[in-house]
Amino acid sequence: MKKETRKNTNAGDKKDPGDQDSKSRMAKRKASPEKKTSEKRRRVTEQAAPSTSTDTHQAKGVKRKAQQDGAGTTSPPKKIKLAEPTSGDKEQASSSVDAGKDCSPNTKGCTKNGRRKSAGHSKESPKKKKKDKTKNVVQNTAADQQREFQGRYVQEHHLGKGGCGVVFAGYRITDHFPVAIKHIPKDKIPIQVTDKNGKQVSMEVAIMLKLAAEADGSVGTSAPVSLLDWFDFGTELILVQERPVPAVDLYDYIKENGGCLPEEKAKVILKQLVDAAKDLEEKHIFHRDIKSENILIETGSDVPRVRIIDFGLSCFAMERSRFRFFYGTAIHTPPECYRRKRYRPGPTTVWQMGVVLYEALHVGDFNTETFLQKELEFNKHLSSHCRNFLDACLTNVPKKRPTLGDLQLHPWLR
Repeated sequence: MKKETRKNTNAGDKKDPGDQDSKSRMAKRKASPEKKTSEKRRRVTEQAAPSTSTDTHQAKGVKRKAQQDGAGTTSPPKKIKLAEPTSGDKEQASSSVDAGKDCSPNTKGCTKNGRRKSAGHSKESPKKKKKDKTKNVVQNTAADQQREFQGRYVQEHHLGKGGCGVVFAGYRITDHFPVAIKHIPKDKIPIQVTDKNGKQVSMEVAIMLKLAAEADGSVGTSAPVSLLDWFDFGTELILVQERPVPAVDLYDYIKENGGCLPEEKAKVILKQLVDAAKDLEEKHIFHRDIKSENILIETGSDVPRVRIIDFGLSCFAMERSRFRFFYGTAIHTPPECYRRKRYRPGPTTVWQMGVVLYEALHVGDFNTETFLQKELEFNKHLSSHCRNFLDACLTNVPKKRPTLGDLQLHPWLR
């Protein structure tokens, strides 16, 4: 099927040697256990406020490299202002303490065991002894956790690196069950939540524990990958998740199929993805970063199966929850964030369905700025139902987008 490609933008990626049609796709994490890869397409955990009213908004974090044209130069598009967060704004989400903070340290640093004492004052205070004792308990607990982890799992080769963690392949010792082992430094945990005991825990852990508690059947039956174990090493969290084999993430799956998918194959994937997103919505979970890199495709059967990974930026949210601070991949920012308005879970997730579908059916990455400037080209050979589905998801006004329930009933997916 003949496809048309989009125009070049400054949101580009590394060129793919030997494939000029796919030059906008960058090297990123592989989901396949046999392959090692570089860092995936970068996301940001917060859109920072402009320093002045005339400043152009820039997202925090490392930006993607600008795409180069044939002459080796870059041509940046027009700048569009993003929504300006209000200081002290808190997300209106149930069970969430997410206040839009960046990946900043959430744990206290280690302190020395004592200060230099003058002659005649060698006796330690009771308060100091208590502090040192508490510290030793924490260290012993971390050491116990490390021994427990090493007794259960074997860590193997590096799979990829994200905004707040590094992932390795591995297996469970008892039955050689393949696992993905995610290391998250404590100072890189973007969102935390208070549990019933008043303790601060990673939102990602809380989300995945909720999914595990409500899962029907055994491991591997749900669209989100299952959390098998988690450990606190003191300086980092270790999340052990199932690792579907054979599988590849959608970004690579598209690339391996020539840079874009036939419409019928894209439909099979989108139908499963919409159903999975609707299920998360009913569980009051807002993933916030659904994209091709965070969607695994199990390839062991004739029909590809969708699995959702990386809940590092997710949060609990109700239908009417609204957010000011954008968490996710910068080039996929929904239009409402450019208009100084709050964004909602439902319309944002529907927007992400459109982004995923666009990238599945076109060579190259989706870029919101290019889309808003009407410089993003669309494949003219799509069926009318498919184009209607895509246009509905990518509607600029969030209130005019269909709901996930509406998408499930759309003629293209029936």
